[in-house]
Amino acid sequence: MSPPLPFDPIEEAGRQWHTHWPDAPLAAMKAVTSVMRVQQVLLSRLNEALEPFGLTFARYEALMLLYFSRAGSLPLGKMGDRLQVHPASVTNLVNGLERNGLVVRTPHPSDRRTTLATITPAGRELAEAATRALHDLRFGTAPLDDEQLGALTEVLRAARQGAGDFGS
Repeated sequence: MSPPLPFDPIEEAGRQWHTHWPDAPLAAMKAVTSVMRVQQVLLSRLNEALEPFGLTFARYEALMLLYFSRAGSLPLGKMGDRLQVHPASVTNLVNGLERNGLVVRTPHPSDRRTTLATITPAGRELAEAATRALHDLRFGTAPLDDEQLGALTEVLRAARQGAGDFGS
């Protein structure tokens, strides 16, 4: 991660925004920019923690999706829907996991057009070890405490629900 900036970039962006567009929705711009910046900070922390396991956070998410599935396998298309990524990205994720022996591709038992990604025993073992490391790091959320994280989760849940991410 880069060294800390000598100023708060969100406050500076807000100042500039207000100067150029005094009637603009400043609070909305600052909130969205803050969420995006925190996403970058967290992703950097998580990728750093997962590097010793040969994983990126994207590959970890895909691996965990398979880990939690009933049969340990899912169609690639369903993985893309659940991870909210393009089919080409799912192919790339599964390719990387397959190269490392964490996942295998198998044909769907009843639909010849569908390929399943199936977690291997090595994939399960690595998923558990990587998850322990993320637990120890509290998923990179320091310095926030549980109460703050709960409040943040609820605020973001309302935003996700309002955007149609899930039903009520």
